[in-house]
Amino acid sequence: TVLIGRKLGGVRGIAASLAGLLLPSAAITCLLTAGFQVVQRLPAIQAMLHGVVPATGGIMLVVAVRFFQPLLKQGRQEGIFRLVITLLIIMVVGTAVIIFKVPVALLIIGAALAGVLLFRNPPATASMQPQPPAREEL
Repeated sequence: TVLIGRKLGGVRGIAASLAGLLLPSAAITCLLTAGFQVVQRLPAIQAMLHGVVPATGGIMLVVAVRFFQPLLKQGRQEGIFRLVITLLIIMVVGTAVIIFKVPVALLIIGAALAGVLLFRNPPATASMQPQPPAREEL
């Protein structure tokens, strides 16, 4: 948005494009929040919220399982050690988020570092490195 605004109108174009991007969504969010404040105590709304929370949890569980299945298949192909380590990282991250309320950004960085340390390929030995083609003498 910023690049298009700059190309079309310079600094004014940047301001206009950002305003066009942000103001409508901010206005809709404010209106929805204000509307919810008015109706949040109604029994029908409370009943809907009590039904939506478990449904959302179920949908999230299904999505997690679908994301997990290819990783499990890949882990089986790579060996039991990598599979166990992968499952351990998943359980530690899940526990940290759910029980200890650790910020997700920190967990992503930590899990990425753990993955780099635990799953990097060993350095290639001299016999495994490709040899340059032999030169033909004339």
